[in-house]
Amino acid sequence: MSFWEYLGSRHQQLLADAYQHASAVFQCMVVATVLGVLIGVATYHSAWAGNLATTTTATFLTIPSLAMIGLLIPIVGLGVAPTVIALILYGLLPIVRNSIVGLRGVDPALVDAARGIGMSRPARLLRVELPLAWPPILTGIRVATQMLMGIAAIAAYASGPGLGNEIFRGLASLGSKNALNQVLAGTLGIVILALLFDAAYVLLGRLTIPRGIRG
Repeated sequence: MSFWEYLGSRHQQLLADAYQHASAVFQCMVVATVLGVLIGVATYHSAWAGNLATTTTATFLTIPSLAMIGLLIPIVGLGVAPTVIALILYGLLPIVRNSIVGLRGVDPALVDAARGIGMSRPARLLRVELPLAWPPILTGIRVATQMLMGIAAIAAYASGPGLGNEIFRGLASLGSKNALNQVLAGTLGIVILALLFDAAYVLLGRLTIPRGIRG
């Protein structure tokens, strides 16, 4: 069976796996973004706190994804839970780091001007600092998403959702007539999803970042 024939015969299952893969990554990125920005907001004023936050989240990336999921299985079981926890932890570093860098890069004169017209600390953060720090934060979100697209494939090891199941089935049956088709279909599906997500982020940036800031 050719690759295109395989796609035709398995398109419904592949689309279902692709939807689950994209959904898992998207939902984990939402949580990772909220947590990452909150950590950045809480630590960017202090050099040691910022370094601690960056070092801690960087430590998660030193743990191989298979080992991370394997360690989580005895705690939370198989399925979606270890996948979600692992993806959130892996997605934190680029967002935390870029949030800290972006917030520290805001012109102090603009913050002082906002303070001078009577803005409260939360108002300055929401209306001045975070909007100006948004470009690097968005870059961190893009980087994290690209990482999680690949890491999410390992979720199949824990009976998790997504295109990793297609890849693992192919690897488990190497030598059979459709093994290569399965691995290729899963891999190309992840690449296509990653490109679609990145295109969506580019569009989001054009809609939310003023032309002057984009340069």
